Amino acid sequence: MIASAEQPAIIVGHGARAHMNNVIELAENLGCPVITTFKGKGLISDTHPLGCGVLGRSGTPIASYFMNEADLLIVLGASFSNHTGISDHIKTIQIDFDLMTLGKFHAVDLPVWGEIGETVRLIKEDLETGSHNSSDRRPEIAARWKIWRAEKQKRIGERSENGIGSAVVFDVLTRAIPSNAIIAVDVGNNTYSFGRYFECKAQSVLMSGYLGSIGFAVPAAMGAWAATTEKDSEHTNRPVVSISGDGGFGQYLAEFSTVVKYNMNITHFLLNNAELGKISKEQRSGDWDVWQTSLHNPDFSKYAHLCGAMGIRVNDETKLESAVAAALAHDGPALVEIITDASLI
Repeated sequence: MIASAEQPAIIVGHGARAHMNNVIELAENLGCPVITTFKGKGLISDTHPLGCGVLGRSGTPIASYFMNEADLLIVLGASFSNHTGISDHIKTIQIDFDLMTLGKFHAVDLPVWGEIGETVRLIKEDLETGSHNSSDRRPEIAARWKIWRAEKQKRIGERSENGIGSAVVFDVLTRAIPSNAIIAVDVGNNTYSFGRYFECKAQSVLMSGYLGSIGFAVPAAMGAWAATTEKDSEHTNRPVVSISGDGGFGQYLAEFSTVVKYNMNITHFLLNNAELGKISKEQRSGDWDVWQTSLHNPDFSKYAHLCGAMGIRVNDETKLESAVAAALAHDGPALVEIITDASLI
């Protein structure tokens, strides 16, 4: 099936995390696009010539385009959640070590029960001894990235008196966050925007998946910090960053004092739009009144300072870049509170 496909596309989920070297080698052999699920964000760099970003509601038009144009989907370690939106009308090979995930939500043309890395390696070896019909999609992928980056620049230019747009925030963070960082993300529109706008290089992304576990970011970052301080850990000395909205941070506000107590070198970016923006959006989309989603917030930057951390508040986008740089350079816990517009996501 792979050898005869003219436009195959690979979709990788969280289950393929440990096997990306083999997956990328297969993709390079085929010259085919590699798309990730939201939970798989960053498994292939957005700077890789075959990387197409995230598929689904929090994804890029690049990923959607190449899935819809494919004549074969090779799906590795993905759950086929509704959020991801993997097509059920394109010929599909699904490979997974968990037997119960094969064809769980709809039938697939070829379910393969196997360890992903080993199965992909064997497929690649078989293809190397024969021929395949897949064309090199690198030029087309580059062209699609150019279109999407132009659209992002257009959104970066949008202004509001209510706060800074998410496209602006994640443009700055894309350029500022070190490529070896661990990034823990929360739940809500801030995370949707992260999936859409942030371009991963080699960062590792931690998220709660599709459980909607609001408040996940800071506790996850604390766990990541603990892992980076372990002796002989492969993650030692990696920067740890967390990103949340005001609703998510408010869920575990007191944990920030624990971050300070143990001098955890975590940089937290808090997008404050004074509401549970995702819930407001869902209420509007259901033609309901927006009900009880507004939040009465403290000045989170002052709260961080009172805890003993660095705290910076930004409501002027011209000062965002310097604030982000200062927080990342700070040796110890830091929080940057960014006043954002809930409509610019």
